[in-house]
Amino acid sequence: QVQLVESGGGLVQAGGSLRLSCAASGRTFRGYAMGWFRQAPGKEREFVATISWFSSSTDYADSMKGRFTISRDNAKDTVYLQMNSLKPEDTAVYYCAAGPYGRSAPADFDYWGQGTQVTVSS
Repeated sequence: QVQLVESGGGLVQAGGSLRLSCAASGRTFRGYAMGWFRQAPGKEREFVATISWFSSSTDYADSMKGRFTISRDNAKDTVYLQMNSLKPEDTAVYYCAAGPYGRSAPADFDYWGQGTQVTVSS
């Protein structure tokens, strides 16, 4: 059974930081790109960041560039999202995903976690 389990979400004040983790189990994700998406109430799921298997390629949504950093530890089957300078508009459920291509569309990812809530207060 494939599982992606996110952790690290919570409540933080504007300007603060959080580090999300996503642990994969149940199968090897060797060669897979990993991504982070988020979904706020009443909005569509949106791309946050993606990272290739060898971490040689990363991509970010424009609004996250310079504030968020995606990384991965393949030995631990874990991907991370370091979020700094958080804003109230970053409030959403954050999902990690795995897929064969490092693209930005949710349809390009085959496996999804259940999500972790991030709330940024003003």
